[in-house]
Amino acid sequence: MRGGAQAHLMRCSDDNYYVVKFQNNPQGKRILANELLASRLAARMGLPTAEAEVVDVGAWLIAHTEDLAIQLGRGRERCVAGKQFGSKYPGEPATTAVFDFLPDEQLREVTNLEAFAGVLVFDKWTCNTNGRQAVFVQEPRGKIAEGAGARARYRAVMIDHGFCFNAAEWNFPDAPLRGIYARGLVYEGVRGREAFDPWIARLEKFDDAVLGGIAENLPDEWYDGDLDALEHMLAQLARRRELVPELIRMAWKSSRNPFPNWS
Repeated sequence: MRGGAQAHLMRCSDDNYYVVKFQNNPQGKRILANELLASRLAARMGLPTAEAEVVDVGAWLIAHTEDLAIQLGRGRERCVAGKQFGSKYPGEPATTAVFDFLPDEQLREVTNLEAFAGVLVFDKWTCNTNGRQAVFVQEPRGKIAEGAGARARYRAVMIDHGFCFNAAEWNFPDAPLRGIYARGLVYEGVRGREAFDPWIARLEKFDDAVLGGIAENLPDEWYDGDLDALEHMLAQLARRRELVPELIRMAWKSSRNPFPNWS
């Protein structure tokens, strides 16, 4: 798969396909912890994100699969065996149409375009220091809601959360345009703060118990068992909930003006 983590598309024992990131990926092991934690937090907020799982990849499979390797500079090394991060692929790769880019006309037809306001709230909260990534899944005709129109054929799925919490650094260097999606068209429906309020309200329901419960199943090897660092990061994350409205306002007031219809 494309991307800096050099993920692999794999069919797993549940007969579903997963985009699998390995512990020895070039971005570091904490990327896996970030992916699992952020994916489950985003799902808890009701955002359309891929289902996240821990995928156990055995040494025999790696030894007998030439492609299970990581490119490092001019050389390559085998993927390590053990617990890896898996992001569930939205359907069968051979039959499900998935796009990482849509022309403007089709982008406007995405059925859940309002989720980009929600994921901006999420990315501001978690300080996602990478550009927001999304894919667009073509809906089967039978799943298109009646009245949505024959051209409403795509839904967005938010993917690639590895650089939340500032990647391997586990800190929060905020910036006004951090988390803004590159295609400004997705924010055409933003007329004011009210576009973000429902998502902020969901975020406010998170507490320390929720964060701790989601984090407790992270494999220790993904963060070298440094529980103090994990707890410190989660404590900062809990305190950041109250900062999100101001971070959204700073984005609005920035020179780029990502929300042109906000008045």
